[in-house]
Amino acid sequence: MSIRPTEEQITVLEQAKGGRNLKVKAYAGAGKTSTLQMLASGTAAKRCSYLAFNRDIAKHARERFPRHVDCRTVHSLAFHSVDAKLTARLNFPLEPPHELAQRFRIPSFHVPSVMGKEVEVMQFDIGRMIVDALGRFCRSAASAPQPSHIVVDEKIDPIAAQSIRESLTPFVAHYWMESIDTSRTSGIIPDVYLKVWALGNPRIDSDLILYDEAQDSEEITLSVLGQQTHAQIVYVGDPYQQIYEWRGAVNAMSTIKAAQCGLTQSFRFGPMVAILANELLRSLGESTPLKGQPTIGSIVVYDPSIRPPVDAILCRKNVTAIWALAESAIAGRRAAIRMDKAEIIAYAEGAEALMAGKRTFKPAAFSLFETWQEVRDYCRSVAGQDLRPIVELIEQYGPDSLRELATLIVPEASAEYVISTVHKAKGLEWGRVRIANDFRFKSENGRIALEDEETRLLYVAATRARHVLDISGIQAELASALANASRDERGTTHAR
Repeated sequence: MSIRPTEEQITVLEQAKGGRNLKVKAYAGAGKTSTLQMLASGTAAKRCSYLAFNRDIAKHARERFPRHVDCRTVHSLAFHSVDAKLTARLNFPLEPPHELAQRFRIPSFHVPSVMGKEVEVMQFDIGRMIVDALGRFCRSAASAPQPSHIVVDEKIDPIAAQSIRESLTPFVAHYWMESIDTSRTSGIIPDVYLKVWALGNPRIDSDLILYDEAQDSEEITLSVLGQQTHAQIVYVGDPYQQIYEWRGAVNAMSTIKAAQCGLTQSFRFGPMVAILANELLRSLGESTPLKGQPTIGSIVVYDPSIRPPVDAILCRKNVTAIWALAESAIAGRRAAIRMDKAEIIAYAEGAEALMAGKRTFKPAAFSLFETWQEVRDYCRSVAGQDLRPIVELIEQYGPDSLRELATLIVPEASAEYVISTVHKAKGLEWGRVRIANDFRFKSENGRIALEDEETRLLYVAATRARHVLDISGIQAELASALANASRDERGTTHAR
């Protein structure tokens, strides 16, 4: 290869020569893909597999890696290994959630909400919880569905939520047995064949397995890889870019037992962005700094009166992304959004139904509400603040404005800038990035703080920028949270 390896990359290559499993802790933009290419280039005599987190990453890898490297997702391995009669069920439509609940004879029921009133959990919500729980079970290492696999709407009282989990678990187990029955003609979710494959103790026919984005591993994948004792496995990932806990990902980099190397030199951004990234890393307990690239010019904008042009606006929530899209339309700008138009229109249809006093199940954020007034009341509470942008948009301009907004979206190639959630921006980068002000800063006894999960989201967002990073919208809260985290760390160190 024409790329000249850094000292850190040389260390990785040397460590890999020993044939033992290896864990590479690679910070944002630190050349993990080029490092894996270097590893693969020296293995022409070996069977080599590159396993990616999603299809887009696997496709990109096929274009860049040597031809002898089999680049695919773990799901792809599973798909081609299980009974074709099972995967054929992917061609059938999934049973609608409310019909699933009806078939299981689970009636609607009333439970207390966090707002102090009773809400009706209807059969659609029940069926959706069962289907979601099946996916979480399939992605876990558990041998049977557990109550913890069932996610209950956060608007429901915690005690009632636990009761729901316990009562629905047997139905999830029954649904699992139905899902693996190859004689049935109803649809299945893809995670079903992944679980079936994993339970069969599969062997991956490779001498070297390169596992990318290891920080987002699910338990089931780590379990399968742990069985491949015939192969050398190189796990590569950034533990601080682990942002998929909500769908069952685990803190994989800390659980993998292997010798560790590090890639700390970023090739994406300069020292100024690295300074902010390191503040976030320190607040997470990391002592090894990320190094910015001295040859790249980068600045961080803190002053809200300065509004530099941007290539991307990154938001925490979908509703904030829709609000940003509305702002672009009002300003006459051409913006792309990494979201399906149907998701935006669903908010319009859901709001209209609630305004007419009808229950709605799309979008999920409006589920459990019976009237639009209930949505308005909830979004004013601390628990409902995430909904506030979309509610204010509908209140000010009406539901039809969202339909019109969906027609104004332009393709990314012809857009002035892109609007995205941080999750959908994972693995991407832009020259100039602005971070939206919808991150969850918590206040405890007058102190501003950030949960670890929120800090990791901010780290991912901040490290998408190459040259300009605008954090002016969250500067005050972020500065306070980082200062408090630093004081807490100093106090802990002193106590030791």
